[in-house]
Amino acid sequence: MVVLAVILLAPIVLRRLRIPSIIGLIVAGIVLGEHGLGLIERDRSFEMFGQVGIYLIMFMAGLGLNMGSVKRYGREGLLFGVLTFLVPFFMGLATSYWMLGLGWTTSMLMACIFSSHTLVTYPVVQRYSLSRHPKVVVSVVATAFTTFLSLLILAVVIDMENARSVWDLSRLALSIVLYGGAMLYCVPRVGRWFLRRYDEPVTQFIFMLLLLFLSAALARLAGIAPLLGAFLCGLLVNRLIPRMSPLMNRIEFFANAFFVPYFLIGVGMLIDVHVFLSSQAILWMAVVMVSVGLLSKWIAAALHQGIMRANSATRLLTFGLSSAHSAGALAIVMTAAAPEVGLA
Repeated sequence: MVVLAVILLAPIVLRRLRIPSIIGLIVAGIVLGEHGLGLIERDRSFEMFGQVGIYLIMFMAGLGLNMGSVKRYGREGLLFGVLTFLVPFFMGLATSYWMLGLGWTTSMLMACIFSSHTLVTYPVVQRYSLSRHPKVVVSVVATAFTTFLSLLILAVVIDMENARSVWDLSRLALSIVLYGGAMLYCVPRVGRWFLRRYDEPVTQFIFMLLLLFLSAALARLAGIAPLLGAFLCGLLVNRLIPRMSPLMNRIEFFANAFFVPYFLIGVGMLIDVHVFLSSQAILWMAVVMVSVGLLSKWIAAALHQGIMRANSATRLLTFGLSSAHSAGALAIVMTAAAPEVGLA
């Protein structure tokens, strides 16, 4: 009841204040969660529904792309991806090592957090019918590039830290190639065959969800982030689902009405404001991380704006889409903190 009340009321209240509902849902998680008033507990349901929410965000990002625009703006997207990866990576690496006094391995992991980003703000773009704007396409392509490269560096750092053999690294590379090839060959063909053969709406909807989570699960088995599997799945079935079709409407409704808000509230519940106030060192670290994270992404967006001779509005658009770190940061932290890895 509490969660549904928040999902219902937060957008209504914040719309009057001209504030995106994403902010209200995260703040509601902070206030109502275990570290706030304690009205709701971050149990297994929040973990599961939250993961479903972020997978659906990545899936819809791939699904909403205009493939003609990708061909047209793909190079610009890769350019922005390189900028929005390298600038935060090296700024984060230098800051973590020299300002925060962390070791090289931990600094590399921190740099991966700074350089990666996920499309948490993408639902706002959808709400204003901007999902096919050229700079949104550029930002989505850049997101795929930075997330993949950050998680690949994470895997290499973990392998090097655990002193694994060259064979293990080769096996990881081979599994990624096999996964990508299998997805490229099978998903469009299977999807096209199923949608032509079965036209019952619920059946088509369930099939798409099954394809999404199968792609994410196989990505995990291949040694890469399930987020990338969800995004790749959306990209590969993009041409099979028309933008204004009933199936697309069902997918967006299913995601935006429940699972994406659940994810955002769950992210807020992870934040313990008291920790920041308990130690000056922790507060200093938080200030540095937030400042460097935002500044480095803004510099990358400004460099892209200068190279492409764009206006300030497009810079703000690309910066807004590339400055959210939550899902990628959680994936990196949880991976590094796993008992079998031991880099907590």
